[in-house]
Amino acid sequence: MSLSRTVAVRWSTRAVAAVAVAATFVLPTVGTAQASTSGTAATAGAAAQASQLHQEVTSGTLLQTHGVRPVCAQCESEVVTATKGSNKPMSTALPSGYGPSDLSSAYKITGSSTATSTIAIIDAGVDGNLAKDLATYRSTYGLPACTTANGCLKLENYTGGAQPAPQKSGSGASAEEDIAVETALDVDMASAACPSCHITELSVPWQDGETDSSTSTGDFAKAVATAVAGGAKTVSISYGYTANSTNTSGTQLSSFNHAGVAIEASTGDSGFNGGTHSSWPSDLPYVVGVGGTQLTKSGSSYTETAWGVDSNNGAAGSGCETYFKAANGQPAAVTKDCDNHLADASVSADASPVTGLAVYDTYAPSSHQPNNWIVVGGTSASSPYIAGLFARAGVPSTLLGPNTLYAAAASNFRDITSGNNELQDSCSNYPGVNKAVCNAGTGWDGPTGIGSPNGLGAF
Repeated sequence: MSLSRTVAVRWSTRAVAAVAVAATFVLPTVGTAQASTSGTAATAGAAAQASQLHQEVTSGTLLQTHGVRPVCAQCESEVVTATKGSNKPMSTALPSGYGPSDLSSAYKITGSSTATSTIAIIDAGVDGNLAKDLATYRSTYGLPACTTANGCLKLENYTGGAQPAPQKSGSGASAEEDIAVETALDVDMASAACPSCHITELSVPWQDGETDSSTSTGDFAKAVATAVAGGAKTVSISYGYTANSTNTSGTQLSSFNHAGVAIEASTGDSGFNGGTHSSWPSDLPYVVGVGGTQLTKSGSSYTETAWGVDSNNGAAGSGCETYFKAANGQPAAVTKDCDNHLADASVSADASPVTGLAVYDTYAPSSHQPNNWIVVGGTSASSPYIAGLFARAGVPSTLLGPNTLYAAAASNFRDITSGNNELQDSCSNYPGVNKAVCNAGTGWDGPTGIGSPNGLGAF
């Protein structure tokens, strides 16, 4: 895969803007794993660099001096680059993106995390450094250890067996190196949301992260069935594919129908998907489609807008899915915006790489240039975070898709009322599609759903 070609196809229409807001930064406690990994992480220069970059993250000004690019073809993540126009990730010795405590403060997640439910994360390919990189992320932020040795972390193939060995050469090694950023983002965000939960990482073939096909979607459906059979209470998928009659019916559809299991999927990073079909599998009625916001901070106050076209970094996905009348539990007041069909998304959280998340990733079999601490966004970030909140709160037995979210009181969400995601297309081009599918406003809207979390009450 050519990353530069991917950028040209997906982002040729983006425009640049930034919002300056005062911000403060407190460095996380650096554990022994981080100290041994980076060597110079505790130096004054590293701390000053991280503090400055964190201020740019919280104020939404990061892209004044840095760029952003997609991570892989089918995953929904965007990594901040060292300079504008560069493909090389911005790599630092200390974390500069939002960490677990930032997100807990923003979303009013209080109290200790005590749940031990299993969060299943489905990714393409194998990240050969996942276990040790996750250990660094968690020790840096003071989270309890989650390892294969203590039984908290499981690494499995999508059929339930042992993961295959990572690719050592050729296009497979290059693809897995790219996709490792996605995998690290997923497990880090699940950890941030529920530090006490268990994590099962399920790998589908690496080709599924590069190819939009019925085989790829079929493999993800098998992985969901494996996760549920293994006892997972939440499942997160940070990949998006074209909806078709094969993957929205039959076995591929029934694999996502599990009462009492919260299945989340990213709505995409390319803005409004159109008035006919949305991104698979977020378009399925039994799946919680997770959109994205841009989260800035001033003092101790957080502000969110829809992650959209004013940031030159992509936009939260939304759209209508005409294969279905509604997501499970989705009220008529929402589906009417999609000409009485399923309307995507249902809920959201921070996804903009401008206000991105701190991620630790060192897997580099091809380039031999590990990333270390990077800043990543995309609805690939919001999906595993929402999955973790479901697991932390305890998934209700009545949950089947987003039905319990729509039944929750409005006070359990922060209503996002500004911003839009009309990156390449406009709602106004589709008869019967309301502008709310593209534009944030009071109540439900496409980019952010019914809002972002305001505590755990809705979960």
